[in-house]
Amino acid sequence: MAHEKFRDTDTPADERIKDLLSKMTLEEKVSQMLHESAAIPKLGIPAYTWWNECLHGVARSGRASVFPQAIGMAAAFDDDLVYRVADAISDEARAIFHAAEDRKSLPRYSGLTFWTPNINIFRDPRWGRGQETYGEDPVLTARLGVAFVKGLQGDHPKYMKAAACAKHYAVHSGPEGNRHHFNAQAGLKDMQETYLPAFKALVDAGVEAVMCAYNRTNDEACCGSQVLIQDILRDHWGFEGHVVSDCWAIRDFHEHHNVTKNAVESAALALKRGINLNCGDVYKNLTQAVNQGLVEEKEIDKSLAYLLKTKIKLGLFDPPENNPYTQIGTEVIGCEKHRQLSSEVAQKSVVLLKNDGILPLKKDIRYLFVTGPQATSTEVLMGNYYGVNEKMVTLLEGVVNKLEVGSFIQYKHGCLLDRDNANPFDWTSGDATEADATIAFVGISALLEGEEGEAIASPTLGDRIHMDFPENQIKFLKKLRKKSDKPIIAVVTGGSPMEMHEVHDIADAVLWVGYPGQEGGNAVADILFGDACPSGRLPITFPMSVEDLPPFENYDMTDRTYRYMSKKPMYPFGFGLSYSRFEYSNLELEKTQISKKDSVRAQVTVKNTGDLAGDEVVQLYVSDVEATVRVPNWALKDFRRVSLESGKSQSVTFELTPDMFSLIDEKGNHLIEPGDFRVLIGGCSPGERGAELGACEPAEAVITVK
Repeated sequence: MAHEKFRDTDTPADERIKDLLSKMTLEEKVSQMLHESAAIPKLGIPAYTWWNECLHGVARSGRASVFPQAIGMAAAFDDDLVYRVADAISDEARAIFHAAEDRKSLPRYSGLTFWTPNINIFRDPRWGRGQETYGEDPVLTARLGVAFVKGLQGDHPKYMKAAACAKHYAVHSGPEGNRHHFNAQAGLKDMQETYLPAFKALVDAGVEAVMCAYNRTNDEACCGSQVLIQDILRDHWGFEGHVVSDCWAIRDFHEHHNVTKNAVESAALALKRGINLNCGDVYKNLTQAVNQGLVEEKEIDKSLAYLLKTKIKLGLFDPPENNPYTQIGTEVIGCEKHRQLSSEVAQKSVVLLKNDGILPLKKDIRYLFVTGPQATSTEVLMGNYYGVNEKMVTLLEGVVNKLEVGSFIQYKHGCLLDRDNANPFDWTSGDATEADATIAFVGISALLEGEEGEAIASPTLGDRIHMDFPENQIKFLKKLRKKSDKPIIAVVTGGSPMEMHEVHDIADAVLWVGYPGQEGGNAVADILFGDACPSGRLPITFPMSVEDLPPFENYDMTDRTYRYMSKKPMYPFGFGLSYSRFEYSNLELEKTQISKKDSVRAQVTVKNTGDLAGDEVVQLYVSDVEATVRVPNWALKDFRRVSLESGKSQSVTFELTPDMFSLIDEKGNHLIEPGDFRVLIGGCSPGERGAELGACEPAEAVITVK
């Protein structure tokens, strides 16, 4: 097939695509627009499955490195770290793909087109899939999403290492049980201010694909939306990659949304709106749609061209020796370098929420009691959309590995995950009486939260409607507290906020560890025993109670996230304690008065005033003092992670650009209104709650925009 023009690597991509299309029948073209694309033997084109996942490691396709779940990566507030994770993932992806090629076996989850990252805003803590996201803030989400895309796709001038996909476009965050027929209503302001910025950032960064969501947005099915796909994504943003439907979302057109009468009409509508690839089987009806005059073959050619361009970028039509990424060997899969990286991410993602001076623990502690339903669980290491690894270090194993010889440790499961023990005998709490300290590994897992059908212990299809901490676990912690006046450390797993006030009151120290990946046990133990200093920050607000939230189905941002909440939270966005202490001082603005077109530098001194070396996540927030429309209380604009030895200080500089002072009116317009803006730099989002919990005092200044 070397003589075929579409295989000529010196020919421009558009000409290669034109040549290939000219050699395909209508039926063959249609077959290439399904996620399981058929082989075309006459052209030497093998079958290809577009569906693959790599949310925090290559998923569902055999042995791979398992990094912390996305919400945990977000807690690290470190885009360079996320880039390195994605770079490692794409190395393993290439190795897995080519190994499958060599075996002549290319099942689902073996391809190079990954439907990752999930950049939906975690606007409501009840959403079960929030764990897949980078949290509630558009700036944090955009920064980390861009880093992931760049790491996954690589930087070769001709070839992509793997193709990334921004999902789920665009207003999609529960309820899971209604997603196939739900109509999310979002005003133009919230669209431009909250729901769209991360997608725009990823498009600008060159993401190869965008996945449209199941639900409707403002009355249009997302995968059939003139506004979202044609007006915004293609025309306004200039997106040049391909658009893929969420799986079987086009079928929802006629089965749930009732915007079409049957599968043929649904296929025609999706094609005309700009969906290039159908995850599902509705597009097999495109041949019939052409025969009925609903679409023209030239429309299919135009749409398929986007997919063929992606394949060309991946080098799927080229000699392997031309593509440097084909040389990545299987030795990278689950390698020691990636294990160390997983451990680093997990360490940086642990958030210390409370510490009454008992942490870090001593490795020569006389007697340590470990208990709780999550201590020996590998489920809590993985979250959802996970890979598997031959060495998953449980939380108990990590703790045992830290203790010196001669220290006594006892373990009992203690209580079940989400229901009372059937056996009435209590052979657990007595150990807490004898021990010098108790570590209780508690919380939830992806059995209780996640996607529609995967959270098999969830009665609400993966969502956590009541946001409650499992009541049986609360009772267990109370029993431990009643039996012992010795320190209790609660290590909480899970990917979403829970009502934590009782846990906070009972325990002497509280850590949130998300779903920390294959090295989770070692990384958490590093924090518990002081081999690493906690530096994670919450990427989402923990409300005091579900009663403080608007209705789950309401997509208006009023009273949602730290930017618009009026109620005091349990734990604020950006919050996290350290074993050390940091001080902010000498905030200096290059200018205190600027025009609407000016940028200005802000410089602050950060000093480690504690006894231990540690990392500090320096966060820049801006607030519009007086605006003509509703604006955020505060909004994160930039952040930087710095490492400081005890007693050392560092000057940190941020550039305040004009867009950081802009507001978005109710019509979705970006405006800069003259007036005063408060600039705050600190280690937590602004508000009294952070100070109450021990967050460092921030530095603040005022700048006037004329």
